[in-house]
Amino acid sequence: GEIVGLIGPNGAGKSTLFNLIAGVFPPTEGSIWFDGQDVTHLPAAERCRRGVGRTFQVVKSFETMTVIDNVIVGSLARSTHMREARRKAHVMLEFTGLAARADVLASDLVPAEKRRLEVARALATSPKLLLLDEVLTGLTPAEAQTGVELVRRVRDTGVSVLMVEHVMEIVMPLVDRAIVLDLGKVLVEGKPADIVRDPKVISAYLGDRHAVGA
Repeated sequence: GEIVGLIGPNGAGKSTLFNLIAGVFPPTEGSIWFDGQDVTHLPAAERCRRGVGRTFQVVKSFETMTVIDNVIVGSLARSTHMREARRKAHVMLEFTGLAARADVLASDLVPAEKRRLEVARALATSPKLLLLDEVLTGLTPAEAQTGVELVRRVRDTGVSVLMVEHVMEIVMPLVDRAIVLDLGKVLVEGKPADIVRDPKVISAYLGDRHAVGA
């Protein structure tokens, strides 16, 4: 697996790209290939079954359902057998550190736990590619560090991660590669150490405080 960071200002096209990959929006031109196959015209549910999982910038948990039932919803994207779906959901809750909260309502979770619930539900779909939309935004430093460790563990299981995040101090040490978008086009792509030294990126996106020696 690989962790790729997708960065850029509001309006750069990050969420649009996520929606195109996931199958929410149809492209106006070009094609979308995943795992060696053209998935341009496949609906979102079929792309999920083929291995594209995602979280959302605005958490979309089912508030009146328990934590375990939220994750079972993800499991059922791949399995129609409830026993297997529940077993997988328990595994994902263990993986994300939410096992002790399995039977509480999603509405009772704190924001950091809801972010992890989103990840658990997405992982329950058995993705090959996981799209993470600002899963570290709004968290305390300690919560964000827990999130960083979780993303690394996801990568270490062989799942590739494409993540949008605005907390550059966290993202740059985390990702293996970064892509900077500007008005829907790739401005720069490369290793984080190279990205933060690129004058265009420093001035347009990261600010002078990220420059080398700052």
